[in-house]
Amino acid sequence: MGNLRLFVACVAIWGSTWLAIKFQLGHVEPEASVAYRFLLAAVLIAGYCRVRGLSLAFSARNHLWLALFGVLSFGVSYICVYYAEQRVVSGLVAVGYSASPLLGAIGSRLFFATPVTRKIATGSVLGIAGIVLVYWPEFAHLQGDGDTAAGALFTVIAVVLSALGTQVTHRNHEHHLPLWQTMAWGMFYGSMSCFALALAMGKSFSFEPTAGYVLSLVYLAILGSIVAFAAYITLVKHIGAARASYIGVMVPIVALVISAAFEGFRWSVLTWAGIAVSVAGNVIILRRR
Repeated sequence: MGNLRLFVACVAIWGSTWLAIKFQLGHVEPEASVAYRFLLAAVLIAGYCRVRGLSLAFSARNHLWLALFGVLSFGVSYICVYYAEQRVVSGLVAVGYSASPLLGAIGSRLFFATPVTRKIATGSVLGIAGIVLVYWPEFAHLQGDGDTAAGALFTVIAVVLSALGTQVTHRNHEHHLPLWQTMAWGMFYGSMSCFALALAMGKSFSFEPTAGYVLSLVYLAILGSIVAFAAYITLVKHIGAARASYIGVMVPIVALVISAAFEGFRWSVLTWAGIAVSVAGNVIILRRR
C-alpha cells in the first residue's frame, strides 16, 4: 500500500474506534477491557506468524524494547484514554491528540536529532487550531470540577505516552525488528501491563457477555489494533514519526462525521472552519517538496 492509502486506513479505522470504545465503558473496568483487547490481538497475530513460519524469537535486549513499546503504545496510554472519556467530553481528548504531530516532531528531535522543519511546525499548529475550533462548542459544557481536571490530566498522560511509544516504534524500525512479530510481542506486553496494573489496584476482571461489548471488543482488537497499527507502524517507517503522527489530528474529524451520523452531532460554522484549517495543516505536512 502507498503512503496515502496507509494514512487513510489509519484515520478511517481509528476515527470509528471512538464510537466503539463507548460500548466498552460500563460494568467492565477500563484496565480489563484494554487487556482483553490487546491480548486477543496478540494471540491472533502470533497465530498468523506461526502459520506463515515467522519466528517469534528475540534477544533479551530486544524484549526489553518490545516491552517498553507495548506498555507505552498498548497499555497505560489506552487506559488513560478510557478514564478520560469517562470524565470529560470527547472534544477535550481529541484536542489533546491533535498535539501528536508537534510532540512527534519534538521527540524525533530529542531522540534521533531529526530537525523540526518549518513545514512540520506550521502544519502541527494548524492541526491543533483546527481541532480546537471544531470542538469549541463542546467546551462550553465543561465544568470546573475535579472530574474535569482529572479528565484533562488523563488526556495529557495518554498523549505523552503515545508520543513516546511512537519514538520506540521508530527505534525498533531502525534496528530492523520485523513488523508482525514486533506487534505480537508489543500487544502481549501491553495487555500484561494492564492486567498487572489492575491487580495492583485491586480491580476486578469481569466480562460483559452482551452483543455490544463483545462485537466492539472484536472490532477494536482486529481493525482498531491489528490492521490500524500495522498500517501506522509501516507509515512511520516510510515517512517518519513526526509526519505519521498527524493521524492524531485527522482522526477526530472522522469521529465527528460518525458522531453526526449516529449521535446527532450538529455541524456549525466553527465545525467547517476547523476542518478546513486542519486539512490545510494536513496538506502542508504530507505534501512532497
